[in-house]
Amino acid sequence: MLKVAILDDYQNVSQAFLNLKKLDGKYEFKIFNEAFRDENDTGEQLKDYEALLIMRERTKITKSLINRLKKLKFIITSGMRNKAIDLDAAKQRKIIVCGTEINSNPAAELTWALILGLVRNFKEEIDNMYQGYWQTTVGFELKGKILGLIGLGKIGSQVAKVGTAFGMQVVAWSENLNLSHAKELGVLPMNKEDLIKTSDFISIHVVLGERYNNLITKNDLQMMKKSAFLINTSRGPIVNENDLVEALKSNQIAGAGLDVYDHEPLPDNHKLRFLPNALLLPHLGYVTAENYSIFYTQMLEDLEACVKGKPIRVIES
Repeated sequence: MLKVAILDDYQNVSQAFLNLKKLDGKYEFKIFNEAFRDENDTGEQLKDYEALLIMRERTKITKSLINRLKKLKFIITSGMRNKAIDLDAAKQRKIIVCGTEINSNPAAELTWALILGLVRNFKEEIDNMYQGYWQTTVGFELKGKILGLIGLGKIGSQVAKVGTAFGMQVVAWSENLNLSHAKELGVLPMNKEDLIKTSDFISIHVVLGERYNNLITKNDLQMMKKSAFLINTSRGPIVNENDLVEALKSNQIAGAGLDVYDHEPLPDNHKLRFLPNALLLPHLGYVTAENYSIFYTQMLEDLEACVKGKPIRVIES
């Protein structure tokens, strides 16, 4: 039987979406519910597996790890893009990498949860409610404020539409901003520096890559209004995390809403966890029952197709 590892099932819910019984006798499955300690731990625990079913970028599949997993034939990830997989190394080993479809709307929805949570002080008010207090802060309205979007792709566009519905002025920048698309959405194109200086909210929606790695650093944070908020639901390394911590500690900016981090899971002693003006979520952008149903259903479809020698939804670059 083909040995298959189902990784990253932190919530222990994979079996609610996977009908493994119908595959009894065909595959030998093992579910991993916790993050691996390090790459050595990953390599040791996965050395006998021929297929990996992985959830987004929760586990890094590096070149060195791929070379250690001598029996590995298939890597199947949720979504059609996964920066944690070294695709070149997989290709060299003739390992087939496949993906699944993904709904983008949950990330846009979560962006607004963070924005609303910041302006209405949800973190403090919720904590205080459970301690018996009542109305301890004063929030802000969104109408008339400037929403600056870094990236106006599928998710950024959805965020823009909601901003417009709230009566906000929406501006956007990216290195490849589609001006006609921005015009259709009623979004004002702006260069990066002006967007950072004028926006009341800066929300990041570009794909992590060389050109956007470390995109927001100390200089950018210093240009922001002291009353402004930074929201990142894209990928952690787009923002220099150390610089952001310092900006929050010194109240250089009003606050940040984060769903992504340099290292995930976020270490329990990380400085961000102790900042009152940081609203933190554990990378929930894609975590919905609807997405999980798509992921696990199509992962099994991918696996079956690979075993039959007719792989589908192949990721090559």
